Amino acid sequence: MGKIFNKSNVINGLLGLLILVVLFVPSAKALMIQGLMKVGLFAPDTSIDHRKTTENIQSESLAGIQFKDAAGKVLDLGNLKGKVIFLNFWATWCPPCLAEMPSVNKLYEQFKSDEEVVFILVDADSDFAKAKKYMDRKGYQMPVYAVASRIPQQLFAGSLPTTVVLDKHGRISYHEVGAADYANKKFIDFIKKLKADSAPKN
Repeated sequence: MGKIFNKSNVINGLLGLLILVVLFVPSAKALMIQGLMKVGLFAPDTSIDHRKTTENIQSESLAGIQFKDAAGKVLDLGNLKGKVIFLNFWATWCPPCLAEMPSVNKLYEQFKSDEEVVFILVDADSDFAKAKKYMDRKGYQMPVYAVASRIPQQLFAGSLPTTVVLDKHGRISYHEVGAADYANKKFIDFIKKLKADSAPKN
């Protein structure tokens, strides 16, 4: 009996339990990813210029891409020309989404009063009650939307989380599938750079 509970078996058992918790408890997995973010992993790569890719959508085609808030108010991307748009697709059950949310909130807090930067957090489940409960529990004030039209695959192909940043011309400037640290200084500078670019003339 003593051999079963030796130090090695106990440690292995605890490690196995920890792995199971991380695999099956979303908040535990999210905490692990957040820890990795703090050591510099999951830094968003803003060096790729998505605006020069052939799959980029034209700014004119943004019209009709719509999202609605809990009150039913519809937001059309075509009406946001001249603004930098931070678009994030997420869900309350998605560990990588929950892991990156504190950094998204820090980014939002930095630019929330800036009329040139728009944040659209899209709950993939369109469950406003659940999303609001999560936001309230965390003390976040970020605007939550649901999809209200067809979404082009260039913006969202179904994987969570997906984050897209559109420049003032409506061009995709950043596209990331998976968690990233959006409180990262390089990413904040990236948003400021896009903001400093001239807005398109009507």
